[in-house]
Amino acid sequence: MMQRLVLCTLFCATAAAAQDRAMPPESERQLAREIYKEMVEIKSGYTTGTTTPIAEAVARRLRAAGFPEADIFVGGASPNKANVVVRYRGTGRRRPILLLAHTDVVEAKREDWSMDPYTFTEKDGFFYGRGTGDDKAQAAVWIANLIRYKREGFKPDRDIIVALTADEEGGGPYNGVEWLLKNKRQLIDAELALNEGGWGESANGTRLSNDVQVSEKYVINYRLEVHNKGGHSSLPVADNAIYHLAGALDRLARFGFPLKTNEVTRAYFRAMSNIEKGAVGADLLAVASSDTAAMRRVAQASTAWNATLRTTCVATQLEGGHAKNALPQLAAATVNCRVLSEDSVDYVTSALRRVIADTAVAVIVDGVPRNGPASPLRGDLMSAISAVTTQLWPGVQTVPMMVMGATDGLYLRAAGIPTYGVQGFFYDRDDIRFHGRDERLKVQSFYEGQTFLYELVKRLTEAPRA
Repeated sequence: MMQRLVLCTLFCATAAAAQDRAMPPESERQLAREIYKEMVEIKSGYTTGTTTPIAEAVARRLRAAGFPEADIFVGGASPNKANVVVRYRGTGRRRPILLLAHTDVVEAKREDWSMDPYTFTEKDGFFYGRGTGDDKAQAAVWIANLIRYKREGFKPDRDIIVALTADEEGGGPYNGVEWLLKNKRQLIDAELALNEGGWGESANGTRLSNDVQVSEKYVINYRLEVHNKGGHSSLPVADNAIYHLAGALDRLARFGFPLKTNEVTRAYFRAMSNIEKGAVGADLLAVASSDTAAMRRVAQASTAWNATLRTTCVATQLEGGHAKNALPQLAAATVNCRVLSEDSVDYVTSALRRVIADTAVAVIVDGVPRNGPASPLRGDLMSAISAVTTQLWPGVQTVPMMVMGATDGLYLRAAGIPTYGVQGFFYDRDDIRFHGRDERLKVQSFYEGQTFLYELVKRLTEAPRA
């Protein structure tokens, strides 16, 4: 009995010490929380909101913290779509590092949520609110940590640039990163960038891996349209625009693009095979060798793994008809495709037309798709991420990944700035609520991510010890 008590005491003490090691000082937690709350409660929805109040609020905090006006920039492609960029001066021995996050969010309706999405709510160990995960946690931490570096008198050997930008969620003419690259590149030009797109994976409360995004899918949006002469609803015919569209979408729902791997995804599955146990671990190792049968089993086991192994296309919006008592003259749908970088626009378009197999359905590319290269797997960066991960969460592996969605890293990579998604915020792999109802992030994970990013950036910017 005494031996069990001693072991329990030692285990509890070790766990408490590990948690304390990952927690920032109370004053730093308070600052990060204040910034986080302020950002979440500003309605910066992509289509109906504005990012300018966030940019201005951040600029006020930076000035109050002693950052020179000359090192703070607020501006963008539209008065409502401002970005904020701040430079923390180092010795200049090395080229700058860019810390990126976006401040716009996907729209959220109050009636869809169990609480007000634009009220920052702490409940049951979670922070709730639109943008708590995507991407205002990282935006708040970048600013809080930058203020901490200045207060502590930290002297990096390279400039640290933080850019909080507009309109990542929909791209378009006001995208902050694209605008800055075109109009103010000198403000954000850097040797490398850290961004969203990689996060910690956990399952049943156990941390599994700290994922680092080195590549990403790109987006093609399609509009499917069926036009018809219409007529009176009392005289129905088989040639109905809605029926044509419904058939096309049904065929699309039953179609899957081929399963395949690339350099980054093979590295991801190889690393995950060391984490997963039993038959699943064996399948992941086989996937790393491009075993087709194993890829099918893995794709069926996880929606995330399925999306990692293939291009995906899914219907996201519908419209049709103009009156209750009239045959529809138009039926249309938006189909959002997340495309492996090696799959071309022409290939995806041809595949959709072949699957839809109905000449009445027009398949139209909506907008201009943007593809970009993968970032190199830099040994120094991966070693630094792994070292800080091990320091805070012993036993948790650092895993390179291709993110299934898309980020503004695409623009930076295409412009020659290697970009890596890394956050240190852990999410349950089966409960990631980005873009969805009741978006949330664990309170503990937010603060641990604050420490992780603080330590990582210091490691990447401090002068080498003699």
